[in-house]
Amino acid sequence: MKNDTYLYRGSLEYARRNNEVSLWRASHRANIACKKAIEESIRQGFDGMHLQEGCIQGVLEEYGFKRVNWVLANTVREKLWDGRFSRDNKEWACCQMIPPDPEHNCEFVVESHPAVLDGFLNEVRTAFRNLNLFGPEHCCPDSRAALDYEGKVLVLSADALKESCWSQENQLWYAHDGFGCHPHAIGRSIRCICLGDGEETRWNRSDFTGILKDEFLPDWAAGKLKELIGQKNPDLQKTIEITDKEQGLSKGPTLPDHRTMK
Repeated sequence: MKNDTYLYRGSLEYARRNNEVSLWRASHRANIACKKAIEESIRQGFDGMHLQEGCIQGVLEEYGFKRVNWVLANTVREKLWDGRFSRDNKEWACCQMIPPDPEHNCEFVVESHPAVLDGFLNEVRTAFRNLNLFGPEHCCPDSRAALDYEGKVLVLSADALKESCWSQENQLWYAHDGFGCHPHAIGRSIRCICLGDGEETRWNRSDFTGILKDEFLPDWAAGKLKELIGQKNPDLQKTIEITDKEQGLSKGPTLPDHRTMK
């Protein structure tokens, strides 16, 4: 049975300030259970030379990428001194925003052999890349902190979605307006439209990875974007409709009606 416990990303101190200690405790227990599951998976799947193919699947199915990545990143960060972890994996781990907590973070450090664990982590990261989600490498540099979002196609972070909604269609949003469009505004809210299914809602600026680079915009999303822009300009909309009919462009795929941050 899949462990659906919410991954709490704040520290215990933060949880106390925000009256969320119960959420932190449940997540911490799940982190420890995930750590033990990784150790057991490696124990059973390592033959002394190689990890068994598919060794990562059981853990991912039970705990999901978010928690497995969290536990693995915490482990590497706690053992940055260990040369048996690759430089690439260390750099990846250091990019994960895990709050410092020496008293508790040590409790979900995976204690498998570092060289074998490094291979396990490589497989997890490869499996994640194979999902073909948009990430920072697909976004304009410094767009999260420095650029205006209004009228741009934004990449919603996978962390803001439940894993069952992980897809490019759920990640691409057209920023309509809102104080959060502006990098230095006090307000953080952005009114935006999902290019996948046309849902209109609000996200916080921090939920987005950045502005999608033009070269990564899929054809289905480009078609939807032209529709949205045309709705602001009726004359342009007529031109778009004629062009789409001639070229046989189709709308993007339909999606589940609900997405959640948890």
